[in-house]
Amino acid sequence: MAIVLNKPLTPNLAKLTNYLAQVNESGWYTNFGPLHKQLTERLEKYLGVENLLLVSNGTLALQVAYKALGVNYAITTPFSFVATASSLIWSGIDTSFSDIEESSYNLCPKKVEEALITDSKIDCIVATHVYGNPCDVDAFNLLSEKYKVRVIYDAAHAFGVKVGDKSVLEFGDASTLSFHATKVFHTIEGGAIVFKHKADYERAKRLVNFGIDNLGNITEPGINAKLNEYQCAVGLTILDSYDGVLEHRIKLFNAYTDGLKNLVGLQSWHPDANFNGAYMPINLNSIEQRIKIEQELKRNNVQYRQYFTPSLESVFQEQKVYSNKNSKILSEKILCLPLHIYMSIKEVEFVVNLIKKVIK
Repeated sequence: MAIVLNKPLTPNLAKLTNYLAQVNESGWYTNFGPLHKQLTERLEKYLGVENLLLVSNGTLALQVAYKALGVNYAITTPFSFVATASSLIWSGIDTSFSDIEESSYNLCPKKVEEALITDSKIDCIVATHVYGNPCDVDAFNLLSEKYKVRVIYDAAHAFGVKVGDKSVLEFGDASTLSFHATKVFHTIEGGAIVFKHKADYERAKRLVNFGIDNLGNITEPGINAKLNEYQCAVGLTILDSYDGVLEHRIKLFNAYTDGLKNLVGLQSWHPDANFNGAYMPINLNSIEQRIKIEQELKRNNVQYRQYFTPSLESVFQEQKVYSNKNSKILSEKILCLPLHIYMSIKEVEFVVNLIKKVIK
């Protein structure tokens, strides 16, 4: 038996063909077409947000958000997928790193405040909701007000997550999503930005279309980051069959947690947030223990990933580092186990038993 790390949600071909036929009949293949409009409206309703802008991938979502909000100097987390930091550096934005909280794995507000006190040039906090776990959004909101800095959340993992009765995407000045095929919701490639302010949304909509406004005027330099109609067709097809997807992933997540809670370190989740079953990370006691578990998983054809490693300040060594102790330690001991819509509880139990075999 082989258990894969991830298996993308497969679009229903009959439904997808129907949407693609609509595209072919209209002859409108990109540039904010009918399916783009439909997917935008349905996602806003499903997620409970406004000012949602579809874009061609999650990395461009970050870069467009930086440009729309006028970011010049950002402080971010070293414990995230590389795109969180590389999108800043690629955009020519001065970038510095600050440490994460030991238990939540998210950017630490206290450490960020220490940096803000030290350097008044920082004008934006870029924080990741790691594995879909919401950051301390209230603390970052206070920092935003106190130091007059923008807050952008990389919410690539946080589709469908709420804090209390609000979507996690409603916090900060902007939140970005990835709709890559490996995510809990996808358009094969794609992404979105949710803006707090309508004016920022309107500017971003021009930026993703070469800086061109609704009247055809070029207002400023832009790029091409639009989501095309065929990708929107995939997204609509997925949404049509989405009932039960998050529920099943959460069942798998809970089965893992119940089986491993006394054996390995588990991420401390935001107390007012729901789960979406995006990832199953475990924090091992040591590098040696991690290697032993990797070997046992490999022997039994179970895929895994040391996700995220390395700590990003070690990759981008020219960037300033305010603190990194927790990130460096965690990145060496973290392991992500298989979790996807097509897994069964029995497969989760199989993986759990392999880990129990190592940790006696």
